[in-house]
Amino acid sequence: MIYPWHLYLMAGIYILSGIFHFLKPKIYLRIMPRYLPAHKSLVFLSGAAEILLGIGLIFEETKDPAIYGIILMLSLFLLVHFYMLSSKKAGAGFPVWALWLRIPLQFGLMWWAYYYLQF
Repeated sequence: MIYPWHLYLMAGIYILSGIFHFLKPKIYLRIMPRYLPAHKSLVFLSGAAEILLGIGLIFEETKDPAIYGIILMLSLFLLVHFYMLSSKKAGAGFPVWALWLRIPLQFGLMWWAYYYLQF
């Protein structure tokens, strides 16, 4: 089945984002909430999940489970976004307005994924 170009764009975004978890793990380690264990493992696990879910979007048999996986993953990532708002150090130098903007953006990304269940 041929999907809209923007579904492939979404897949590419998740695949590239996941790859960056392996190429630049320090970026992601800086924003990991302190209350979570095994930060490095979680960074690599989340990167692998993004890559696999991005690839899953491309195939008809795995598209819908990948969409639900992306929505779940983005829901879990909200923990990081709220943690980053908890202190200046946790914010990793990002402006507070940008940290607040990430929360509705996260819900927008969930909606974007959910939209493709109709295809």
